[in-house]
Amino acid sequence: MHRNAIVTRSATREDAADLVELWSESLRRADRSEQIADLELVIKQAAATPDERLIVVECNGSFAGAVLLRLLTLSPLNLEPCVQSIQPRVLTRFARQGVGRALMEAAVTFAEENGVLVMSTTVPASDRDANRFMARLGFNSAYVWRVAPTGVLRSRLDPTPTPRRSNTGRSRVLAARRSARRRTTEPVELGD
Repeated sequence: MHRNAIVTRSATREDAADLVELWSESLRRADRSEQIADLELVIKQAAATPDERLIVVECNGSFAGAVLLRLLTLSPLNLEPCVQSIQPRVLTRFARQGVGRALMEAAVTFAEENGVLVMSTTVPASDRDANRFMARLGFNSAYVWRVAPTGVLRSRLDPTPTPRRSNTGRSRVLAARRSARRRTTEPVELGD
């Protein structure tokens, strides 16, 4: 059995197209050229600040995975310094070849370089393998980050009656009418 040649490095502009393939589910809905332009901007921003690093891992000379690292606080309310590992992902054809471990080793190294004691990560909730991997490494669920379209939230929060509420009101009216009919059609007892 041969060992894979794993190389970890900072992303370059030339990696943008590969990053689009890797993170396609997480990018904004746009055509491919706009997504590539978005990721070129992310790469440029990460290179321009010491608080970010976009790491790429190659396996046997081929692009295999990436992670965006950011030095922030645990949350806007909890000011504990934290390294966020955003979307550590591995291309399917490189699964179980040490790429994910290399990504997380780069994240830990970045945290250690910055004297940070806490790390967090975001992976898709639907990706069982990624979530299991992170749990095996010691990540626990601390927060649930939910996402919804603004229009959906507006429709759910709008105080105007929904069809369900209207039907409930209509049902009450129909029930009252039936009750009134029964009262008028009930036999009346006449005294002797």
